[in-house]
Amino acid sequence: MTHPDGPRTGRPPTRGTRGMVATSHVLASASGHATLRRGGSAVDAAIAANAVLCVVYPHMAGLGGDAFWLVADPKDGFQVRALNASGPAAAQATIDFYRDKGHTDAIPPRGTLGALTVPGAVDGWREMHERHGKLDWDTLFTDAVHYARDGFPVANSLAEWSVKDRGLLKQYPETARLYLPSGDAPRAGARLVNPALADSFERLAKLGPRAGFYEGETAERICKALRASGSPLDVADFVDFKAQWVNPISVDYRGHTVYEFPPNTQGFAALQILNLMEGCDLRAFGDGSADYYHHMAEAVKLAFADRNAWLTDPDFLDIPLDRLLDKAYADQRRKLIDPAHAMIMEDVAPGIAPDRPHHGSTGDGGDTCYFCAVDEDGLAVSVIQSIYHDFGSVEMAGDTGIILQNRGSFFALDPEHPNSLEPGKRTFHTLIPAMLFRDGKPYLVFGSMGGEGQPQTHAAMVSRIVDFGYDVQQAIEAPRWLMGRTWGTKVQDLSLEGRIGDLVVNELKRRGQPVKPVDDWNDNMGHAQAIRLHHDSGFLEGGADPRGDGAATGY
Repeated sequence: MTHPDGPRTGRPPTRGTRGMVATSHVLASASGHATLRRGGSAVDAAIAANAVLCVVYPHMAGLGGDAFWLVADPKDGFQVRALNASGPAAAQATIDFYRDKGHTDAIPPRGTLGALTVPGAVDGWREMHERHGKLDWDTLFTDAVHYARDGFPVANSLAEWSVKDRGLLKQYPETARLYLPSGDAPRAGARLVNPALADSFERLAKLGPRAGFYEGETAERICKALRASGSPLDVADFVDFKAQWVNPISVDYRGHTVYEFPPNTQGFAALQILNLMEGCDLRAFGDGSADYYHHMAEAVKLAFADRNAWLTDPDFLDIPLDRLLDKAYADQRRKLIDPAHAMIMEDVAPGIAPDRPHHGSTGDGGDTCYFCAVDEDGLAVSVIQSIYHDFGSVEMAGDTGIILQNRGSFFALDPEHPNSLEPGKRTFHTLIPAMLFRDGKPYLVFGSMGGEGQPQTHAAMVSRIVDFGYDVQQAIEAPRWLMGRTWGTKVQDLSLEGRIGDLVVNELKRRGQPVKPVDDWNDNMGHAQAIRLHHDSGFLEGGADPRGDGAATGY
């Protein structure tokens, strides 16, 4: 039963009978929707939508970034599979490489020195299409080529970030030429073009993902440009890369099973929050109450202490996931939550002490696109793709129209840090797609962009749907919180959207929470999307975040 007083902006959930796509940009949703109607699978739709996002959301997505997929296919009994399409550090990317260039504390987040990992998203497309694609590969990029060559209307998010990053973009002439036309940030609705990116997409469509990106002209052009200005990336790094199938991780939550992505992502933090909350009577607290936000914030502090102590590439560190996700461990950690007093986040110790010094997180997240799709066969995909910071490394990769991600700047230059830089290593990732199962079938396909906010938004959406009975649009629109650093800050605050009432805010302050009120619909809270599958009726219910520029479209 849906909550009768669930918060709304006037947008109802989208309901359909055969297929659904939800993304953070309406043109990407439309492209995915059209792909489904042409007979494409959910994977085909997701690839087409992602390709459009690479063009129309260049500050958050791109061919130069990484991606993570969860897929549930009815043909194999809805077994959830996870595809890691995040690229490793270049073979020449070592701590000494950066120290020799004068960088001893941190990798520069912008410019070519920040572009040190192989972009993995495209090989993820290849692997998924080979397994689950129905349409021909070259037909999936028609819309992306069109928008790149003929132009697309600037959406609100891109317009706002272009203003914020105007000074930064001007430091990179080729990037500024594209995204600061006439020398200034474009207004929403202005036309932008990227013909070089259209050429790159046409090579990708014609030659396929390996010859058209990793093993041919595009990789050579990217590496030639980046190497000339200092990046350790080489064509051999591109040739050697392949996306990797891994096992998802999961916990049960009130009769449901929640699936998240394993390390090198922070998915286990989301599951820990839910384990901690399962022992609390959230319905008695009431959604939107001081008790609800206080207990959620305290759970985040405990989960992030473990995340910061352990999260990195599991090929380089044995991460004790079985213990971290054990219900008994959550029961033990929950005892640290004082209903009346807040813990100080920086002082919370990990519950399972690593056999090395404990370090804090190396960063505060980045900008990302989350999207999902379900087709009429019941194939469900949950995908997240990113170039990390807004506009990634900002450095244009030669004449390809591609900005490389700066995800590698998340590595630490301290060899004792769990996420220390090593050649061939995947860095700590904030990106996490998710699924919620009920009765052995996918019930909710969901996720959000938002760096450190992602596991918190996952917990919010699950609790608001499972505990409070919201529909997906209500769950997405409900006021959100973010415990930790918001974009560009160093302070660990509890950011609360302005729609949360003064009485709740004041009570949280009284309990010692570091409350920071933000505006009513805050971009730092992330852009969430979701599709719920009603197996009793066969109908689909989709939602998209009004904090972004997207839509859920179904038929």
